Amino acid sequence: MLLSKILKNIDYKGEIVRDEEINDIIYDSRKASDNTIFVCISGVDIDGHKFAKSAYENGSRVFICEKEIDVPDDAQIFIVENSRKVLRKISENFFDNPAKDLKIIGITGTKGKTTTAHVVQCVLNGCDVPCGIIGTVGAEFKGKKYPTVNTTPESYELQKLFRSMLDDGCRAVALEVSSLGLKQGRVDGINFSCAVFSNLSPDHIGPREHETMEEYAYWKSVLFERCDNAILNFDDEAHSVMTENCKCKVMSFGFKSEYDLYAENLQDIIVNKKTCISFDCNIMGQRTNVVAPMRGDFNVYNVLSALGVAVSFGCSIDKAIESLKNVKVRGRFEVVDIDADFQVIIDYAHNGYSLKSILDTVNSYKTNRVICVFGSVGGRTKDRRREMGIVAGSMCDLCVVTSDNPDFEDPMNIINDIVSAINEVNGKYYTEPDRKKAIEYALSIAQDGDIILLTGKGHEEYQLINGVKEPFSEIDCINEYMRRHKND
Repeated sequence: MLLSKILKNIDYKGEIVRDEEINDIIYDSRKASDNTIFVCISGVDIDGHKFAKSAYENGSRVFICEKEIDVPDDAQIFIVENSRKVLRKISENFFDNPAKDLKIIGITGTKGKTTTAHVVQCVLNGCDVPCGIIGTVGAEFKGKKYPTVNTTPESYELQKLFRSMLDDGCRAVALEVSSLGLKQGRVDGINFSCAVFSNLSPDHIGPREHETMEEYAYWKSVLFERCDNAILNFDDEAHSVMTENCKCKVMSFGFKSEYDLYAENLQDIIVNKKTCISFDCNIMGQRTNVVAPMRGDFNVYNVLSALGVAVSFGCSIDKAIESLKNVKVRGRFEVVDIDADFQVIIDYAHNGYSLKSILDTVNSYKTNRVICVFGSVGGRTKDRRREMGIVAGSMCDLCVVTSDNPDFEDPMNIINDIVSAINEVNGKYYTEPDRKKAIEYALSIAQDGDIILLTGKGHEEYQLINGVKEPFSEIDCINEYMRRHKND
């Protein structure tokens, strides 16, 4: 695409000297090459302006920046007020604004975004609305999978994914929308057909993300100023914050009969040898029974919100409910298939709130002990470590405290912070900084009827150590151990 078309309707200082053909837009200098635009973004830790020269050396000759940069005279420089916002606009131009031809479902909340997105995708696909998904576990449509770095990718990646999905026949996209994604303008300019709110609890509070809980809630609420339909968990008090500036149609869901969608008579049933949740559901006055291959009250909320999306799309309720039998979410209360008299469950729970929700469910099923293998991310607030330690220490029979993306922090410092909290509630614990060894220890002491819960990693297949994502799979650890000890 010609440079002039990419810069259409962009305010900038500079002059197009050569209206050259552009093959791509880059904001990582390592990916720069001939015929690329390099956008200098000022981030939390890294200032892209410092890497302009490197991008030039790799081939870029067009630069968008917020201040003067030191590059040779043959470079075309365009100075803008906010390069991140301009990245979004030029990405829309470059990919011919694919979002305008898609129905985007924005899903936000502290907990449950990923599961809700997968349930929404499953329901819409079952209702003949081809739906893609973009979020924490990556992006996917029609079997094609694309890795993503953030829960809500940068605007360029979003537009690129939208274009790929649209060209493949996609009509809707379930998009996880993080508070940071909203704060940094990654989803600016997108009109959301639906916006879903799951819940709000203290998380992502710190100098790198949000200074206060109020700020965190505010950025979540921004999503509901940009949607045609708002679907909210009214059992969570923060729903009122989400709707303060919301001018669209609001649909409520939860466990109370005054809501638009509400659940009652929740129970566990066995279908094809799998434990499922079953509940009676009132959907806009229509009463029906719902069954899904999931566990826990928290998943009822995820199913209700997805059914709310189906209603807003005008889908058949019967089709939507029938499609739920195909729901499966990797790393979210994932029961590992092993030949043993104990269970192993993998979940992404990585804060006190989500860990408590999972343990409430696990404890309702247990016949013997609950052994929880967990850690906490390095470089984050110590409050999270304390919350997790207190929850696990008071709700588990044994805590196996280990590493979970320690990054540049000493894993034992993190472990000791967690152990201090476990001691506050007189919990039992075992420490092992090597996560593989920690998992093997839990498996080695498992007894009949035990439930081993691995939390924090979920779908992730790496450990972040000293800035490097080292390959690591909990499923592989479990399967390898079980193969070695098959005849023990």
